[in-house]
Amino acid sequence: MSRGSRKKRSETVWLAEARRAGRGRLQPRKSRGPSIAVLVIGGVLIGAALGWFGPDLAQRFQRSGREAAFPVAGDSLSAQFGFCHVGGGVNCVVDGDTFWFHSEKVRVMDIDAPETHGPRCAEEAALGARATQRLQQLMNAGPFSLESGDRETDRYGRALRVVTRGGQSIGEMLVTEGLAREWDGARHPWC
Repeated sequence: MSRGSRKKRSETVWLAEARRAGRGRLQPRKSRGPSIAVLVIGGVLIGAALGWFGPDLAQRFQRSGREAAFPVAGDSLSAQFGFCHVGGGVNCVVDGDTFWFHSEKVRVMDIDAPETHGPRCAEEAALGARATQRLQQLMNAGPFSLESGDRETDRYGRALRVVTRGGQSIGEMLVTEGLAREWDGARHPWC
């Protein structure tokens, strides 16, 4: 037998044996997971996405306090809030649970903050000043939503609203930080 025919014969024998054993070239390989090429391409795409969107995401995760980093689709209200007193104003914070927004006085309905106008003691005045400053920071931190509750207004004519950003209550943030209490329907002393 010539060398070429021996090679052809051995290939034919090998192919027949391989088919019998189920390992022939014509048999599809069983997948053991993603190929290295798929993993490499996926890694490159993730790296490109982080390079493109990463700086924006990192900036969103820099939080002042505990406010939510991502506003939800409904967070469409915003303004630049200053400070104001009881008399009235436009886009300003009165105290830790009251502010003016587009000339409407709004009471944050899910909290009670210390009084700044007529505090009963020095501790209440100091805590009330901190709560007022923090509410201003939170209101200026980005878009927010105003949600109605079981009542539209309180006995003083203020609009009662829960203020949220990214689905989280700004009032709850003040409570967590020790600058307010959850509203239980009655005022309690801060002194």
